Amino acid sequence: MTRRCHEVDYEIKGSSMQLVEVELDPGETVIAEAGAMTYMEEGISFEARMGDGSEPESGFFGKLMGAGKRMLTGESLFMTHFSNQGHGKRRVAFSAPYPGTLLAIDLDEVGGELILQKDSFLAAALGTQVSMKFNRRLGAGFFGGEGFILQCLKGDGMAFIHAGGTLIKKELRGETLRVDTGCLVGFTSGIDYDIQRAGSLKSMVFGGEGLFLATLSGHGTVWLQSLPFSRMADRILAHAPSAGGSDRGEGSVLGGLGRMLDGDR
Repeated sequence: MTRRCHEVDYEIKGSSMQLVEVELDPGETVIAEAGAMTYMEEGISFEARMGDGSEPESGFFGKLMGAGKRMLTGESLFMTHFSNQGHGKRRVAFSAPYPGTLLAIDLDEVGGELILQKDSFLAAALGTQVSMKFNRRLGAGFFGGEGFILQCLKGDGMAFIHAGGTLIKKELRGETLRVDTGCLVGFTSGIDYDIQRAGSLKSMVFGGEGLFLATLSGHGTVWLQSLPFSRMADRILAHAPSAGGSDRGEGSVLGGLGRMLDGDR
């Protein structure tokens, strides 16, 4: 059976702050989010294009509609296409914008479809359709933050996704899993996704776990992240003196005094 997507090879490098190096044969292409490229070898050309290139015959209006849907998820109107224009194998590498773990998934092995939080997608083989997916329950949109509009990857090639901190894989066989909405990375098409209230009113106000939780049930695979970017950013801002936070670094009081003296020089 002939694959629709380009068949790219890859290698994930590093342990805690990883990057993925994709090897392209002549004529092969990989698509990526804007700004994800780390380095590329001679012979690789890149071009920002409207849409993912999965439907080259769709015409300008069709590409505009697809790109417009991506903008609803908060992503760029354009995606970057990296192609090997040389005569031999060439490599291009991609890394995520914050520390975490990379995961390579063959979409053909997970039923041809993968649903992701919008910040999780990094790159994929050309031919992969990157679109948005609405949850059929409006409650997930009103209370789930980014949970209402999710990204959907369709195809039969390799896709590379990113998780903040440690990546956790859960296999559901009819069970139900309740997750902090920010800790959800993605799941396969056999999983039903909804947003539910996190316990009693007292727990919601004083528990510190957020007002609502993502509820996942069914049969399939769920990927979680231990440190979503939103949580990491909140902690950094909470302790940033320039943002009104408390200064706990550089010797606490002495560190602050030292910076005051430096400023008077």
